[in-house]
Order: sequence, then structure tokens, then C-alpha cells
Amino acid sequence: MFLLTDARTWTPFFLLIIGMMIYTRKWKTLTILLFLGLVVTISDQLASSVIKPWVGRLRPSHLPSLEGVIHLVNGYRGGKFSFVSSHASNSFGIATFLWLTLRREVPWIWTLFVWGAIFSFTRIYLGVHYPGDILGGALLGSFIGYLMHRAFVLLQNRLGSPAGEHPDTT
Repeated sequence: MFLLTDARTWTPFFLLIIGMMIYTRKWKTLTILLFLGLVVTISDQLASSVIKPWVGRLRPSHLPSLEGVIHLVNGYRGGKFSFVSSHASNSFGIATFLWLTLRREVPWIWTLFVWGAIFSFTRIYLGVHYPGDILGGALLGSFIGYLMHRAFVLLQNRLGSPAGEHPDTT
């Protein structure tokens, strides 16, 4: 689980997705990557810099009353606060945006939600999040992914589509 929670573990997976984006939507790849950057930046900053300090719920790994009950892997405790999970927010934001954007060209893109679920579950396993933190993060990220997809569609429709491609209207 400690290995699965590390973003570097998933690098080959992301490179495959970027490769598929280049192959299927060459002219839109740079725009899609820009929007993915916005999804991650917005979801991560909202979760980490706004919601976590505002809610102020301590992680299970930081509660003295749970000491000895929580199994810490490699002594990993995470930051101080837990609600909402940035891992869940980021992964579900990415999954939602890419699914809404690429589902017609890449039918298996829905598997990103499976990745998001596994990636998020590792945080519970490691004792640094409660299930509600994951749910809150997944909802936040999905909402941000949806909003960024809508912005992408608006931009795409404004700029127009290259010959032979139809703009996404979802």
C-alpha cells in the first residue's frame, strides 16, 4: 500500500494515457494537459490549503487515542489534518475530467475511476484518512473535474474543432 500511494508508482500509467491522448486527439493534447494541470492545482489547493485547515480534523495517525490501534506503515503519519483527502480529490478530479473529455475516443478511460479508488484506499490503509475524508475528496475532485470539463468544452467550441472532428457538447 505504501508503494501504491506514491504518485511515482503511477507514472507509467499516466505516460500511457498521455500517449493515448496524443494518438487520438493530437491537436487537443496540449489543451487537455493544461486543463489537467488546472484540475490538480485547484483540487489540491482547495483540499490542502482551504478545507483541511478550516475543518481541522486530525488524521487518525495523529490522534493519541488511536495510538496502538492504527497500524503505521514505515512510520508514515502524513500531515496534521485529514478532511478532505487531497489524494482522492486529485485522482477523482483527473478521472472525471478525462472520462468526460475522452470517453468517446478511449472507451477504457473509465478505468481511471478504479485507479482513483485504489489510490484513495491506500490512504485509509496507511492510517492517514477516514473513509469520509476519501468520500469528501472524491466528491470535491469530481466536481472540479466536471467544472473544468465544462470550461474545456466552452473553449473548444469557441476555438472551433479541426475538420472532421465534432466538438464535445456534454
